[in-house]
Amino acid sequence: MAKEVHTVSEEGYSATSQIREFEVDIDSNGEEAPDTLESLLAAYASCFVPALRVGGSQRGVDDLGRIEIDAIGELNDDDKLESVAFDVRVEPALEDGQGEEILERAFELCKVHDALKESLHAETTIEGGSV
Repeated sequence: MAKEVHTVSEEGYSATSQIREFEVDIDSNGEEAPDTLESLLAAYASCFVPALRVGGSQRGVDDLGRIEIDAIGELNDDDKLESVAFDVRVEPALEDGQGEEILERAFELCKVHDALKESLHAETTIEGGSV
């Protein structure tokens, strides 16, 4: 099985990607649409949501309820992504150590995390009972 995306740029630095029946606009300058790194952060955080839900279920929390993730990408002097951090908030209160267990399992399950180089491992926090 393969994943396929068709991307077109008519001019300038923006592009439209056709992903199955969906269109996604990305503008590397961030003027007309999210830029490439913002799009990567959104994909990473969006992939982390189901990984958290499955990880929570496997670590004794059947329903994480509402999940909020603030994804922060720090850039180096060349405007390249140097580090990623996630601040994760979930609806239920978590017992001591439970959040770290869920995060560990979520990283094992997240396909985008698996696709990124190790130096971009998201430094992460999680807070229960905050949503």
